[in-house]
Amino acid sequence: MSESKGRVLLAYSGGLDTSCILAWLIEEGYEVYAFMADVGQEEDFEAARVKALKVGAKKFFLEDLKREFVTELIYPAVQANCIYENVYLLGTSLARPVIARGMMAIADREGCDFVSHGCTGKGNDQVRFELAFYGLKPDIKVIAPWRIPAFYHRFAGRQALLAFAAEKNIPVQQTAAKPWSTDENLFHISYEAGILEDPNITPPTDMWKLTTAPEDAPNTPERISIEFKAGLPVKVTAGDKTYTDPVDVFLALNALARKHGIGRIDIVENRFIGVKSRGCYESPAATILRVAHMDIEGLTLDRNVRALRDQFVTVELSKILYNGHWFTPEREFVVSAIPASQRTVNGVVRLKLYKGNVVVEGRFSDEGLYDAKESSMDELGGFEPTDTTGFIQIESIRIKKWAPSDSCM
Repeated sequence: MSESKGRVLLAYSGGLDTSCILAWLIEEGYEVYAFMADVGQEEDFEAARVKALKVGAKKFFLEDLKREFVTELIYPAVQANCIYENVYLLGTSLARPVIARGMMAIADREGCDFVSHGCTGKGNDQVRFELAFYGLKPDIKVIAPWRIPAFYHRFAGRQALLAFAAEKNIPVQQTAAKPWSTDENLFHISYEAGILEDPNITPPTDMWKLTTAPEDAPNTPERISIEFKAGLPVKVTAGDKTYTDPVDVFLALNALARKHGIGRIDIVENRFIGVKSRGCYESPAATILRVAHMDIEGLTLDRNVRALRDQFVTVELSKILYNGHWFTPEREFVVSAIPASQRTVNGVVRLKLYKGNVVVEGRFSDEGLYDAKESSMDELGGFEPTDTTGFIQIESIRIKKWAPSDSCM
């Protein structure tokens, strides 16, 4: 028997691609360990374990990373109102840092020489994973099969993968497979490729997995409240039920949003590597939290602080997450500004969930930035209207200078 080329820890999903990669790595002479992260996806982890070992993995590792995912990635993104190209809430990219960190801990403990993944050569995830690997362990070696010519020429399409699976006795569920690929976690699910590569094709109704179609959602709205402390959701109240644990809060909001058809989007986005890509996403709880958090900030956050946060932290952290730059000095710098921006973001938002919509019905806070008497149209409340005359005069100086002398508009 030839000597092993080394030990590889493979990011394993249990699907066709990573199962074939597992078998191919063994064929190439590597000793392969399989790694799965539980980040809240609906998955039969035991079936994946059995399959990985049957294909030939020496060991199988499953790490529950849901809590770290919520507290270390999701919640800072909520506090910063992170969003990519004004639409995408960053569900896939949010999970990559905790998955990579969990994977590198196993690789280090088990003395792995290499790590590997099944990311395609055109996608964002190869960048996110590998930059995270190098940020955590600079001397790690990465095997990326979909960038190795010998691999991608041999497996030019799905039929070649299926033939290889049959040859290696890899169990494959060859039912009427959905003509798209997915990535799921606690925050969202994504759909891309296959028929979705035509941006003018309407996603079939049976594609959407997490959410009820808005037109099929309950005809009776549901009312909830979310309490925020320092910009974090610390309590959700829905009817006679309350949730305070971070994971429970997110699971409860997911269930409510899914029931009411909240969180679907369909976009064409710009990938980090430079190509455009059509993606469909379901981000149920995330959509509710974004609406609620932005609303409570209106009541509790200083105007200039909010503007600076929107212009810098929101934009830069969204870009950092999307591009896979989590384990970088710029991420540390940007994230350090979040607590200061959220110190006063304390209060409760009342919401109505109805047929795909999140409607704010009220909010209250003990923070003192909003003064009802000062804002009232029915009393002065300490505000002197005559003061505004000088304010307008000062503001008009440059505008008067700019105005053309013969202008009558």
